[in-house]
Amino acid sequence: MQGGFAMLEAGCVRSKNATNILIKNLLDSFIAGFSYWLVGYAFALGKGNSFIGYTYFAHYGLQLENYSLWFFHYVFAATAATIVSGSVAERCDFIAYLIYSSIITGFIYPVLVHWAWTPEGWLAKGFTYEHNGDILTITYRDFSGSGIVHMLSGLAAFVGAKALGPRVGRFDDVTGKPCEIQGHSIVLSALGGFILLFGFLAFNASAVGTLSGEGQGELMSKIVTNTIMSGSSGGLVAMVTKYITGDSKWQFTITLNGSLAAMCAICGCVDNIHTYIAVVIGAIGGASYVFFNWFVLHKCRVDDPLDAVAVHLGGGFIGVLSVAFFHNEVGIFFNWNMESGLTLAWQCVGILAVVGWTGGMCVIMFYTLKALKILRVPLEFELKGIDIPKHGQHAYPLEAYGNEWGLPEKADVIVLPKDEDKGARNRKSNGSNLAASNGSLASDVTMTTNI
Repeated sequence: MQGGFAMLEAGCVRSKNATNILIKNLLDSFIAGFSYWLVGYAFALGKGNSFIGYTYFAHYGLQLENYSLWFFHYVFAATAATIVSGSVAERCDFIAYLIYSSIITGFIYPVLVHWAWTPEGWLAKGFTYEHNGDILTITYRDFSGSGIVHMLSGLAAFVGAKALGPRVGRFDDVTGKPCEIQGHSIVLSALGGFILLFGFLAFNASAVGTLSGEGQGELMSKIVTNTIMSGSSGGLVAMVTKYITGDSKWQFTITLNGSLAAMCAICGCVDNIHTYIAVVIGAIGGASYVFFNWFVLHKCRVDDPLDAVAVHLGGGFIGVLSVAFFHNEVGIFFNWNMESGLTLAWQCVGILAVVGWTGGMCVIMFYTLKALKILRVPLEFELKGIDIPKHGQHAYPLEAYGNEWGLPEKADVIVLPKDEDKGARNRKSNGSNLAASNGSLASDVTMTTNI
């Protein structure tokens, strides 16, 4: 999925910052590898208390059979950091990036994992409740990370983008209205989007943990089917919703992001729902993206080049709540009882836990970097581009284009007569006549321009 994020983000930024965003996506994998190996896995899945683990630092004492579990969560941790890089693109300093990426993958994400996905974690433990002589155990449910991965990364992206402020020119100085800043390649964004859509299938299916157990293969098939149907529904709903409420255009980026938001939403209960429910959740996720996209930009005035906040925070929020309404075993729509009501309450507690922990830690982290004046690049770098001063490499060097053949010696040249249709064909405003040939334009003055 890292390659998908790299292409998606590269296409959504201007060409002068493409190298910068690519190296950040590459380093997310490397930084997450070190931080999750040294401390992240220990904090997340090591033996400890209800708040945090404190064994298996640098894999010390970790059984080989658990290395695959480390790899699984390492990928999730890297994903969380990568999502943030898109929201702070084109103005975040490289040193600040190294710091926040290390903290998210090595501390912020692992603590939430310990709370929600280990037997010791307080969210996973939940609480017991006696009702009509029955003992109900209410736990937080989030199968593949609607809250733990997507809400976390979306909220971190929101705080980071808010602390940085918008890119120069994103809002009109007089009216305050948003101004469009186009990315340089929708083709690269499309490539990244397709990779992510397929990557989500493995992202969700691998959360099963094993393929060899009885019924595990069937469960994986169900998860993949539900993921596909949710993404299909979300993309279509987002496209149509934007067409109706926007400028009557069928927009590619809206369709893609709506599909990704739907796949974030399905993560919460993808393992225990019917396929038609996956379609419903996907539709809600796609519609939520359109709303959050408008809300973040127009009401919060947060500049998010990738719309990562709307996709991941919005989609993840829908996913956590969907468990309480659509889960086959504890969903309100299928089990109207005390257990389903208490499940809704505990899912809301989970949302508050993610918001409180991630939001609090990210406010401290990003605003400390801002106070130290290392969060944002200098204005000159932002205006001229980050690639050259920070990395010494332009993604599209001008000297790599064109050729040295120039104008062919015996080219078929058609020279427009100087006295023919002076009003229409020979505008004399620049005192020159253009000659057209194979791939070039020649003038009767002194200039030859190769196209």
